[in-house]
Amino acid sequence: MAPWGKRLAGLRGVLLDISGVLYDSGAGGGTAIAGSVEAVARLKRSRLKVRFCTNESQKSRAELVGQLRRLGFDISEEEVTAPAPAACQILKERGLRPYLLIHDGVRSEFDQIDTSSPNCVVIADAGESFSYQNVNNAFQVLMELENPVLISLGKGRYYKETSGLMLDVGPYMKALEYACGIKAEVVGKPSPEFFKSALQAIGVEAHQAQ
Repeated sequence: MAPWGKRLAGLRGVLLDISGVLYDSGAGGGTAIAGSVEAVARLKRSRLKVRFCTNESQKSRAELVGQLRRLGFDISEEEVTAPAPAACQILKERGLRPYLLIHDGVRSEFDQIDTSSPNCVVIADAGESFSYQNVNNAFQVLMELENPVLISLGKGRYYKETSGLMLDVGPYMKALEYACGIKAEVVGKPSPEFFKSALQAIGVEAHQAQ
């Protein structure tokens, strides 16, 4: 059996990261990584089920998919597992009203969420919104709660754009953890529940995916 065939033996599905694997984000919509468009097309022509996982939290899924399609990828919004929709589900299930320390580009994902009188904080890669005032507001909300809840859309340290390396949400999450003496609940990579939800979406068990 060919090496490629051996690697596929017993596999039913593939989870693919997006940023830094399929494309590098940046000005003008970013750039596709060499060979990635063709690789996705080849996988989708195979018998394997494909799911795309991302910690992207500066864009809504619709915006991200639109950008990827313009770069040549055959991807639909329904094929993408992202942390913002997962966080919204958690907020609704637990009756949480967040202070949102997030990027304006992903704010539309939270349109149906009650943000009055916050009883938790949701933090994401907020970019320029990581001002002292906004981070301090999040800190104050947490410190005023008897049982503070900090939900982070990922915990990455940094990521790559076409212009260079950029700080991710992780350092800011850690700052709030340290200041408030709490532990964040991570929604997104590398949380096992995040990957489990992606596998459930394609009906594949963990040992059947790569």
